[in-house]
Amino acid sequence: MPLYPSGSPAARTRAERFDALVLEALEPIEERWSAELADLDVAVDDVPEVPSGGLRSPVEDDAVLGDGEVPLARLVPAGMDRRGAVTRARIVLYRRPLEARALDGEDLADLLHDVLVEQVAGYLGVEPDTISGDEG
Repeated sequence: MPLYPSGSPAARTRAERFDALVLEALEPIEERWSAELADLDVAVDDVPEVPSGGLRSPVEDDAVLGDGEVPLARLVPAGMDRRGAVTRARIVLYRRPLEARALDGEDLADLLHDVLVEQVAGYLGVEPDTISGDEG
């Protein structure tokens, strides 16, 4: 028998709680920039993929937002996949590195907001303050 009713917030997995925080952090950005973000997807992976040649430093790749050597998110431009199908641009958030960096749930929510602001700014080619609404 489950400890909590299946519909209650306490019954959610860590991944489900993280996804809910992502949606919450993304909402004010999407409200303000919905037209500009119409062709952008946001995805969550547990951890970043490590290429067969080893992990490059995130600072070597402008599309990666990292904390030291640990990638927190990546902006993947639109393009084509291996089969030749057109792909949309997307921001990939790495759940476990983000959770590990946050002190608590509130800190994680703030961190997600900051990471999304940085990545959306990179996608749109504007300063992060423009996205967050903190411009002078």
